[in-house]
Amino acid sequence: MLLPLTVTTLLGAAPSFETTFEKSGGLRTGRLEEVARLCHDFEALDPETTRARRRPVVLLQAGIHAGEIDGKDAELLLARELLDGSAAARDPTLRLVLQKVTLVLVPIFNVDGHERFGPRHRTNQIGPEESGWRVTSQNLNLNRDYAKADTPEMAAMLKLLGAWDPVLYVDLHVTDGAMFQPDLSVQVQPWLGPSPLAAKGAALSRAMGERLTRAGHLALTDFFYPEFVRHDDPQSGFAIAEATPRFSQGYWAARNRLGMLVENHSWKPYAKRVAVTLDTLRALTAEAALHGDDWLAASLAADRKALKLPGTEVTLETSPGSHAHTLSFPGYAYERIPSEISGALWTRYDQSRPEIWHIPLVDEINPKTVVRAPLGGYVIPAGYAQVVEDRLTLHGILFKTLAERPRVEVETFRATKATSAPAVFEGRTGMSVEGQWKPETRDLPAGSIYVPVAQPHGALAMALLEPLAPDSFLAWGFFNACFEQKESMEGYVAEQAAREMLSQDAALRTEFARRLAQDEQFRESSAARLLFFEQRAPSWDEKMNLVPVFRVAREP
Repeated sequence: MLLPLTVTTLLGAAPSFETTFEKSGGLRTGRLEEVARLCHDFEALDPETTRARRRPVVLLQAGIHAGEIDGKDAELLLARELLDGSAAARDPTLRLVLQKVTLVLVPIFNVDGHERFGPRHRTNQIGPEESGWRVTSQNLNLNRDYAKADTPEMAAMLKLLGAWDPVLYVDLHVTDGAMFQPDLSVQVQPWLGPSPLAAKGAALSRAMGERLTRAGHLALTDFFYPEFVRHDDPQSGFAIAEATPRFSQGYWAARNRLGMLVENHSWKPYAKRVAVTLDTLRALTAEAALHGDDWLAASLAADRKALKLPGTEVTLETSPGSHAHTLSFPGYAYERIPSEISGALWTRYDQSRPEIWHIPLVDEINPKTVVRAPLGGYVIPAGYAQVVEDRLTLHGILFKTLAERPRVEVETFRATKATSAPAVFEGRTGMSVEGQWKPETRDLPAGSIYVPVAQPHGALAMALLEPLAPDSFLAWGFFNACFEQKESMEGYVAEQAAREMLSQDAALRTEFARRLAQDEQFRESSAARLLFFEQRAPSWDEKMNLVPVFRVAREP
């Protein structure tokens, strides 16, 4: 369930109301009933009407992790002050917001988690007195679900994003991080790389830092998430990073729009955190009023550039480089002492003693997974088309259902090694593979689907369909059955078949002898030795380890 609140220039003055947050002096937050009632007090416009006006849309989302609920109260306060004119009295630029920008507010994304209400649900943060829960009623983390789209909540959000197409998507959180002085961090994607939006993202990040500093806040806007390189060790420093499409800002950047992650600091009192969030929303809506048209133009330019994606190299994943400089970071005095409880080092902070840490910041990013886009696109054979086509539709990715296509030149990816994750993560058993694309001729049954790369969401399609991409359908375990052997020879049959094969194939005899001589594990495993012959027998399943995604140079 989503509770979108649309604020436009066509709305009259907001009704007078007070939130639970205000009535409690900043100690408490309201329940779902309050948010639903207040949303009903505002008139919503049809998204198609607003989109037809081609004005920039900014979507503000709170409560994806429903214990981190500062953004909900801040959004409601923002809506009221924009509509009653008090925001403009504070900053004349804010008078332009309702003239230049459409705001779509989602005060609670994770409604089930929000209503799992109680005290001490967030042991790492100060207030509110009661709050919701991090995950959904299915125990799934929505901010890991953007690419795989397993939850009904995410399906609803992706439809909302597709309907409104916000040029800026803002995701409001509270970090679990260490004790330090900054109020919050703001991360914008994209901020580097070939996208026409990268320069806009970098400029927005700088502008947010300047506005929040003028408002009296210590804001981190230098493209790093405030998480130590080594867990719980301040001296390990930080590293700049880019989020992959499982996360909100990485996902929306992959759709050629600006994504912003805002993380308040958990060790500030709730009233202060809401005030910081409200100042952040004021700052970003002011920037949207001034530059939203430029962001929209750059987004549309990125869409047009995506039409030239075929045949180009695309970076699907990055990693921190090795270069670093010393960062002067406002923290607190601390000591790391051996713990008789955990047996590890315990970091104990002293908030009465502010100090400056001189720590490394890894300040470069290197490509980690780079793939050349196919000249045409991807084909998912009919047997797996149903597995992915609903999600492709949710993501706004264009595809076409094919009639039967015999004898098509494709590239196939056969895993030379497939390794399942050691534990279930977000309800799925992930898979990683090794291998490479190779040319092959295959028949495509009717019902297969073709996904062209030359489309606005072509980069996102690659992120979901390339086997080596970190948030691909394969990586999330959608295709795990492809790596299971379903037919096999009984041992006594394999023994006989092996002898016949060795008697007829000198090259096979040489290869078998070499493996026996050089591979001790192979030599000591009777199952591996028999499998060696089974894999080379005519009865072997040719689809074993074949990824059900093919690349083609043109539409079949």
